[in-house]
Amino acid sequence: MILQLIGGLAMFMYGMELTSEGIQRAAGERLQKTLNFMTKNSIMAVLTGTLVTIAVQSSSATTVMLITFVNAGLLSLTQGIGVIMGANIGTTLTGWIIAAVGIAKFSIAALAVPIFGIGFFMSITKKKSEAFKSYGNALMGLAFIFLGLGFISTAIPKPSADVLLFLQNFSDKGYLAILLSVLAGTVFTILVHASSATMAVVISLAAQGILDFNIAAALTLGANIGTTVDAFLASISAGANANAKRAAWAHILFNVFGTVWVVIIFKPFIGLVQWLVPGELGPDTVGIHIAMLHTLFNSLNTLVMLPFVRQFASLLERLIKEKPEEAERRAIYLPQQLMATPELSLLHARKEIADMAGLAGTMFQRIRSDIRKEPDDFESEIEWFTAKENYADMMHEELSRFLLQITTQEISDTTRNRVGLKLRIISELESMTDECLSIAYLLKKKHAKQLEFEESSLAALVPFSEMVDQFLRFVSEKLGTGMTEIELGIASEMEDKIDAFKKHLKKMARKRLKAGADVKAELLYIDLIRHVEKVGDCSYAIAAELRNFGRV
Repeated sequence: MILQLIGGLAMFMYGMELTSEGIQRAAGERLQKTLNFMTKNSIMAVLTGTLVTIAVQSSSATTVMLITFVNAGLLSLTQGIGVIMGANIGTTLTGWIIAAVGIAKFSIAALAVPIFGIGFFMSITKKKSEAFKSYGNALMGLAFIFLGLGFISTAIPKPSADVLLFLQNFSDKGYLAILLSVLAGTVFTILVHASSATMAVVISLAAQGILDFNIAAALTLGANIGTTVDAFLASISAGANANAKRAAWAHILFNVFGTVWVVIIFKPFIGLVQWLVPGELGPDTVGIHIAMLHTLFNSLNTLVMLPFVRQFASLLERLIKEKPEEAERRAIYLPQQLMATPELSLLHARKEIADMAGLAGTMFQRIRSDIRKEPDDFESEIEWFTAKENYADMMHEELSRFLLQITTQEISDTTRNRVGLKLRIISELESMTDECLSIAYLLKKKHAKQLEFEESSLAALVPFSEMVDQFLRFVSEKLGTGMTEIELGIASEMEDKIDAFKKHLKKMARKRLKAGADVKAELLYIDLIRHVEKVGDCSYAIAAELRNFGRV
């Protein structure tokens, strides 16, 4: 019995994972778009969390995705809290499926076998798209869910009178029994990493008469707390910022708060559930009662907390302080373990690449400022540029590691091209930061050796550097949309103008040399414009990549 129960539970959990992975692979980037564009207000965020969780059949998958998006700045903390509330509602669908299977009069295996067959042949079809094959994997996962439920239900025998008497005595212990059951549900869910698995076991035990409804209800409440462990683990990964930790704790506190107020009014709440479900409470209907309790609990908890989302976010911001260095620059958050879907894994890198482009832009703007007016303390200036360039090197290294790790998965040619695009772009961005540091050292050398540029040549550097800065900003803005043929033409014209300007500046420098100008100053000037122009070269290289392969 124990081995069959363990096997059925494992099959159920594997089916949930396979279904979730299959749908995520098929939906890919559209899941992130749904989260990003349907979270304009708290109500839409709740709806989004509900729909995404129903789609992927896993609140843990939704919340882990959410933590990464909040950490990357793709979603705000307020939006994230709304999505968490919706995920809690969406995950209750599993309970209804389990309850429906439990009261169905047909064989679960009879339904699972044809579903698995359809899914299998969909997954091996060569002429269809990757999304079609992934939906086939999702169907096979659904078949495993049904088979697992069948094994769980048949593994649990009818209890003897002695067992019933023992459980009845335990049930009579009032609130102590409820509290212990909440704790047991929490611990069990943490161990199996799936509230759906807890629901499957609880409904099966209740349907067999081993657990009374009150104990089953308390175990269900505990499962809501235990399911927050995945989000918590995601938030403590290396590099997770304050907002990611706040989102994880929002999930924990939201579920704990809901459990506490329901336990306080436990009897009236149970009475409301029994009033909403028609018919007498018995072995055939207890699953429906538990599913209703799960849905009612999460829905009412959301209604209670929804008006106070902003206040809740403010409380979390006060409880979890941002580290001083996070305000200036955010540490990269790239998890050691990839998500099941390569397309979703790539989203981790997208915001980091945008941040890296922003860092390169910030460094170049400071270079422009230093060219116009020499800083008072060049040592501090070099320290600033060195720190920024070291951070860019770290971003380059970590992003490259993460992207290369994605290529070890089974990915489509399109995804492989996108990985290659990202690798080439971050290499160009890192080269930009190298050029900025080199320019800073040239300016320091000019200051240390007391070299002076002619006023006209110094003034000419202002429009030249401005052209490069405009080009860099133009390309950075296209990272998320890609380049059209017309836009690449604009980029080509900007590059030609920069090259022509560089040639003009070098020609003027050579004329000054022939006229007897300071050789060291003019050679340093030529070196300076060469490094500035290289920033433009890197920008054009990125533009060409965006035209060939689309957006980052």
